[in-house]
Amino acid sequence: MRTKILFVLLVFILAKQAIAQQNLTISDVFLLALKKAEKVKIAEENITISKEGQYKALAGLLPNVTAYGKYTDYNKEKIVNTSIIQPDKTMLWGVSIEEKFSLGGRELTNYAISKDIFTKTEFDVTSFKEQYLIKVAQGLYGYLRAKRAVEIAESNVQRLKKHRDAAKIRLKVGEVTKTDLLRAEAELSGAEAELISAKNSLKVTKVILAKDAGIEGDFEILETKMNDPYITLTVDHVKALAKELRPEIKSALLSKNIAKKNVNYVIGSYFPTISLSLNYQKLDQSPSSHLTNKESTYAVASINFPIFEGGLRRAELGEAKAKLRQAELQYEDTVKEIFVDVESAYHNYITFRDTIKSLEDEVAYARENFNSVMKQYQYGLANSIDVTDANTFLVTAEKKLMEAQYNYQLSIIRLRQATGTLLKTFTSSEITAQGENR
Repeated sequence: MRTKILFVLLVFILAKQAIAQQNLTISDVFLLALKKAEKVKIAEENITISKEGQYKALAGLLPNVTAYGKYTDYNKEKIVNTSIIQPDKTMLWGVSIEEKFSLGGRELTNYAISKDIFTKTEFDVTSFKEQYLIKVAQGLYGYLRAKRAVEIAESNVQRLKKHRDAAKIRLKVGEVTKTDLLRAEAELSGAEAELISAKNSLKVTKVILAKDAGIEGDFEILETKMNDPYITLTVDHVKALAKELRPEIKSALLSKNIAKKNVNYVIGSYFPTISLSLNYQKLDQSPSSHLTNKESTYAVASINFPIFEGGLRRAELGEAKAKLRQAELQYEDTVKEIFVDVESAYHNYITFRDTIKSLEDEVAYARENFNSVMKQYQYGLANSIDVTDANTFLVTAEKKLMEAQYNYQLSIIRLRQATGTLLKTFTSSEITAQGENR
């Protein structure tokens, strides 16, 4: 009976641990970052602010409706020859509808500018999100790299333990001196120290990733990889994609359009402003008089034409034109900077992609070389230094391959960001499960 209870408790504990630990893909990590990261939420509030700005500009196109009321209580009424000069109390109320607009179309221009600002803000937020996903991806692959480094360090320790054991056996039979055993034990101690350091680094990278991505509780990353859509593309193709899709270029182009419209908005200040209003008013007083106009409805039209305001409009127009020139130059500079960014991302991608095959061959050779040297050592055909050199060569080759593999995956994500496609594609089938090809 006690055995059954212990078994049930063990199953319950294991199940609880399994539930507590989250298994996340790259897509899951990115989605969590976009959903929970405070910096992303702050950026998204800019869209709300721009939307409200659009509503404010729209309000300038719509008429204002005003209701008003006034109650007056006099200290005493005044009557002269039966005519009421001052009543005892009065109550006045009314409704007014007023529309004001510039013949230069400033209100329409302002509304068009607000729509462009809203769209520009969306592009700016998209750019920020992609930049933030790059930061998350760096943390993610830093974690996977640290995890793989622990596996390499563990394999290294296991190999050196076998070498230490082999040295003990050969020392007993007198085939080697104690120096060989001491060297093997020193190499093993160094490898164990590296393993401890690798495990601690893994813990640190896990904490950083959890913070950046907004992951709560324990988690594990299911190792996945991005499909490579750039194998057949040249740098010119990638540049063309970036010019068409990069949100920073779209934002800079909108800034230029906004600056042009702002010039038209300032020019509109040279035109007169017309105000139209329709009013209804009612007056009640006590005591009342037959001469009192108790109810009236009237319309008012007025025009305001500014003649001289101290040169303010001229200064505003000069400022708007200067800002337009700035926006045009900024657009050209943005395109150039993005092309440099794309070339850098593309050539890094090519470097990591094309070196993986050579590094895989190097690891295969290093592993075969180590196994061969170990066999030779067991039969007395190689010494301890040969084993140490072969093992160091293997560990170095494994680390170089690991770095290249993860840098290659990160370079694909970086190239997606450089072409402005990262945010749209990271949740699609472009990301697939990765096998154990290391």
